[in-house]
Amino acid sequence: MERPLTQHIRPDREPLTLREYEQVGGYQAARRALQAAPREVTEQVLKSNLRGRGGGGFLTGQKWSLVPPDDHNGPKYLVINADEMEPGTMKDRWLLEGQPHQLLEGVLLSAYAIQARVAYIFLRWDYKLAARRLQQALAEAYGQRLLGANILGTPFCLDVHVHTSAGRYMCGEETGLLNALEGRRPTPRSRPPFAVTCGLWGRPTAINNVETLCCVPHIVQRGGEWFRALSRSPDDGGTKIYGASGRLRKPGLWELPLGTTAREILMEHAGGLADGYRFRGLLPGGASTDFLVEQHLDVKLDFASVEKAGSRLGTGTMVVLDDRTCPVGLVLNLMQFFARESCGWCTPCREGLPWLARTLQALEDGLGTPADLDVLEAHVRAIRPGHTFCALAPGAMEPLGSALKYFRPDFERHVADRRCPWRAG
Repeated sequence: MERPLTQHIRPDREPLTLREYEQVGGYQAARRALQAAPREVTEQVLKSNLRGRGGGGFLTGQKWSLVPPDDHNGPKYLVINADEMEPGTMKDRWLLEGQPHQLLEGVLLSAYAIQARVAYIFLRWDYKLAARRLQQALAEAYGQRLLGANILGTPFCLDVHVHTSAGRYMCGEETGLLNALEGRRPTPRSRPPFAVTCGLWGRPTAINNVETLCCVPHIVQRGGEWFRALSRSPDDGGTKIYGASGRLRKPGLWELPLGTTAREILMEHAGGLADGYRFRGLLPGGASTDFLVEQHLDVKLDFASVEKAGSRLGTGTMVVLDDRTCPVGLVLNLMQFFARESCGWCTPCREGLPWLARTLQALEDGLGTPADLDVLEAHVRAIRPGHTFCALAPGAMEPLGSALKYFRPDFERHVADRRCPWRAG
């Protein structure tokens, strides 16, 4: 089984130096691409069916194709979203700490494809080790003329900057990220216009996730058809870094073919649930996705299959619910997070999420009433895409709405017993 993204990551050791990275084929794709037309890079990515790994799943080559090819009125930008504040998600950290030169080569190739001369890596505030290793890799790359002016003796120039996030979940939302990068409050922007035509400082901007760009060197080096064949899904290409957290024997991260089933990941790679625990459900792509339950364990974890099952692939990092964890308490924990991280820009998010958190807290404290379940249901219906400026609040409704669907007896028991059944005493 091929693992192009992680095969050279050395657990508990320093990442490959520039020299070591080049010895295993690093920057060969960049050397080849810089001698070809930028459009050829985009064409290979289009052939690969690479879809964004940050949660949205938009076709990467298609996004690049929307960036104006020629613009002599000012610069174009590439922004790398390394904020990774989604609860339950830690896949980009693995790549940032374990193979920073792979990301930098992906940045170079992607910037060349859209002819951006400046790139910003927008990094989560507490990824201190990743920041240090990125800066070390940047210094090595600049020292060998792999970044900067006239890269490898060609006319192409690219400056790459690491920008540390302000530390809020909203900074990872695409347009909130742009505002934060510009030094302003990270509130969402109305769309259209979209970032590919009017992004950072009003200029054309491509925004891609860390894992997405780490795929690009391998696509350019070995071809789009090769990358597409790595997947078990007919509509998507490549491998995917899947993760699983919860009461498992071996929680962790694994690079597997895109389209691997949840059952295979949980049983074969995570070792199943810990002794004494039974499976009840999972959030397939981080905290802001709908629950899947036992009947969905054999669904392929690709974009289309998970959507058909009623959820989203998201980041591909599962949060597993066991039979000893209160689903109401789990959703309350998530709602408290989303309410705290709201930027307050629109009323449904600013007022609705705290209200839901208080309602769930009342259920947990034994103070809930049957009417509270109606309140929860009404908010799930009302706070949806198109009713808010960004996806934060609708994303918060996904675990709540699906918990009411699959675990409603647990909610009703909180009301009937006037206590949380999982609390001692």
